[in-house]
Amino acid sequence: MSDAICVEKLCKQYPDFSLQDVSFCLPKGSIMGFIGENGAGKTTTIKTMLGIAKKTGGSVKLFGLDFADHEKEIKSRIGVVFDECSFHDTLTAADVAKILGKIYADWDDPLYLRYLRQFGLPEKKKIKEYSRGMKMKLSIAAALSHHPDLLILDEPTSGLDPVVREEILDIFLEFIQDEEHAILLSSHITSDLDKIADYLTFIHEGKIVLSKSKDELLEDLGILKCSREEFDALDKKSFLTCRTNQFGCEVLIKDKKEFIVRHPEMIVDPVSTESVMLMYARGTAV
Repeated sequence: MSDAICVEKLCKQYPDFSLQDVSFCLPKGSIMGFIGENGAGKTTTIKTMLGIAKKTGGSVKLFGLDFADHEKEIKSRIGVVFDECSFHDTLTAADVAKILGKIYADWDDPLYLRYLRQFGLPEKKKIKEYSRGMKMKLSIAAALSHHPDLLILDEPTSGLDPVVREEILDIFLEFIQDEEHAILLSSHITSDLDKIADYLTFIHEGKIVLSKSKDELLEDLGILKCSREEFDALDKKSFLTCRTNQFGCEVLIKDKKEFIVRHPEMIVDPVSTESVMLMYARGTAV
C-alpha cells in the first residue's frame, strides 16, 4: 500500500516556536488522527506541508510527488478545511460553487448541492449570516465536491453538535472505502478519532512523540498508578512520561505486556487516545 502523505524531517522556525524534524507517513485507504495540545504545532505542520508557511527544512511528498515541484497538480487532488471558514462573508453557498467550479476541473455541482441539502445549508444566504457550525459544514461540502484523493482537515468537527459530527464522520469513513483515498484529521475531539482513526500521530512542543496505528498504540501502552517510593524503585527504561500528584505517580508505560510480566503485582490500566495526549501534554519525560 503506497502513502498518500510522507513528511520527512519537516522544520519551520519562528522566533518563539519551531517544528523540529516532524516525520510521519499516511497510507492510502486510511485516516490519521493528528493530535496535540493547543500550540503543539498541528496547524503549523499542516500550513507548512501545504506551502502556506515556508518550511526551513525537510521534505513533503503527497501521492509520491514532491510538493515543491508539483504544487499545482497536488492541490487539484486535495481538499483542505481549516478551523476557520476561508470563504468571504459576503458570498453565498451558490457563489462558492461558481468560484470553485472555475478552479477545479473535477468540480461536481450535483454533489455539492447534495451536501448542501444534507447539511441543511441555504444556497442564497450570505455566509456572514451562517453560524460557526454552518460555516464548517460549508467548508467540508466544498472540500469534498471536487472529488479529491486526500482530505487535510484542521479541527473540522469543531463547533458541530454530536448528531452532525456523527454524520460527517460517516462521510469520512465512506470517503476512504476504496482504499485509494486518505484523510489527515487534526482534532482535539478525541472521541471522534477513537471512532474513525486508523493511525494516531502525537505532536508535542513541535516534535512528533508517537506515530503508529491506533490499535497498536492502544494495545502497547498502559498507565501505571503507584506511590513515589514504588516509582523510584522501578527501571525507568519502561517509561515514557510521568505525572505526580499528592497521591503518587501516574506513569505512561511503553510496553504494558512486558512490564506486567516483570511486575505482576502492579496494576497497569489501559490507555485511551485522550489519556495518552494528557500524559504527554501534562507529564514530564522520564
